[in-house]
Amino acid sequence: MQSPKNVFLEDQSKSSVPLSRRTLLRGAGAALALPWLEAMMPNSVSAAESEGRAPEDAPIRMAALFVPNGVRQDMWTPNRVGRDFELSKTLQPLEKHKDQLLVLTNLWNQASDVGDGHYVKTSGFLTCTTINKSLGIDLNCNGRSMDQVAADHSSKFTPVPSLELGMDPVSTGVDTNVGYTRVYGSHIAWSGPTSPLARELNPSLVFDRLFRAAHPERGASKRDQLLLDRVLGDATQLKQRLGATDRQRMDEYLQSVRSIEKRLQNQQSSLVKDWQPLTALEKKDRPDDDRPDEYGDQVRLMLDMIALAFQTDTTRVCTFMFGNAVSGRNFSFLDGVKGGHHDTSHHQNDEEKLRQYQLINQWHIEQYAYLLDKLSGMKERESTVLDNSMILYGSGLRDGNSHNPHNLPIVVGGRGGGKLNTGQHLEYSRDTPLANLYAAMLNAFGGGQTSFADSTEMLPGVLKS
Repeated sequence: MQSPKNVFLEDQSKSSVPLSRRTLLRGAGAALALPWLEAMMPNSVSAAESEGRAPEDAPIRMAALFVPNGVRQDMWTPNRVGRDFELSKTLQPLEKHKDQLLVLTNLWNQASDVGDGHYVKTSGFLTCTTINKSLGIDLNCNGRSMDQVAADHSSKFTPVPSLELGMDPVSTGVDTNVGYTRVYGSHIAWSGPTSPLARELNPSLVFDRLFRAAHPERGASKRDQLLLDRVLGDATQLKQRLGATDRQRMDEYLQSVRSIEKRLQNQQSSLVKDWQPLTALEKKDRPDDDRPDEYGDQVRLMLDMIALAFQTDTTRVCTFMFGNAVSGRNFSFLDGVKGGHHDTSHHQNDEEKLRQYQLINQWHIEQYAYLLDKLSGMKERESTVLDNSMILYGSGLRDGNSHNPHNLPIVVGGRGGGKLNTGQHLEYSRDTPLANLYAAMLNAFGGGQTSFADSTEMLPGVLKS
């Protein structure tokens, strides 16, 4: 922890210096980043900040959440356009965040309208480029993903340039139906044309990376002790120097960290040291179905990781894949659903499959709403982390049955530091480039970007004038 002269004191009669945004709690070789506190505010606060508008130095975050297999299109689009819109049945879980949403109709990714049903539309989702047809030797997406363009700008401010998260391991082999390597279906983040970024699938390892980014720990004995226990002494000293509001915020933050550590610990509690199976375990004996309760818990933990990464400013850029292209994830854990996601998306206009397809779609939106809830509960001055974020949700397909890339299902949540003109359903002319949205988001993120890939302009109506 920084010396007392660098800590903001409650006693305003004393000369005080605000806490650094990069202040860390330390103990036993561990380092834990702090959320935003009022003690990090400069002594002189502008009128704009005191009125709750985002200050110029507020960190803006960007995340992209990708869902495979499209949506039931007749239950996606809201009624009416503009601010007087009504959320559709699928989007209903977002009602409490309606004033923080942009629902965008008639965007498409022209570069993905070739070749196959899924793979081109997955790897090209954030690049807006056409991938090379490949059996696996010469992967090439012919561009960079927009999240990595954003990371170029923000990486100088954070210890982790970007986080790439997922739920499914990288698919291997060739999909002989279309002649593409399945690897393409496992990536939306590309640092370069031939460089898909590896995704982290284990929330425990994401947790380690977030809070030990600056000071990698060594030694199993240290790892055996929970991170929060190791920095509590430093946290107690710091809390004595904070005002009442910051103390409450610190308590809430530390409780959140403790909750996540306990959940991760519980998740691993069944792994007994030196355990040996009484009979041999073979791959062929593995059940086909994933345990649905584990999948739901894993998704929530991953979304918690995004929220904590953004709250602590450990990174400002993240991507998350709910599943790989052609995901057959079994959703029988949902009442009224039987079977896998991909199979259900090939509904062939069968009413029963369409009904189940919509339930799967709505479940994904509920998880998106969960993340928005988390971010909206994290205070930053008079705003929230959600106010200072742009959380994209979408799929590379409109309809999973027809593999339709027109009129993609796209939502953006968060005000982007007050730069996004939220609370609207915006409808554009048919086949407006998806890259126009990315250009506008990158411009709001900072760095002066005004174009991206095949964009023709920054998407009108998205940015405040």
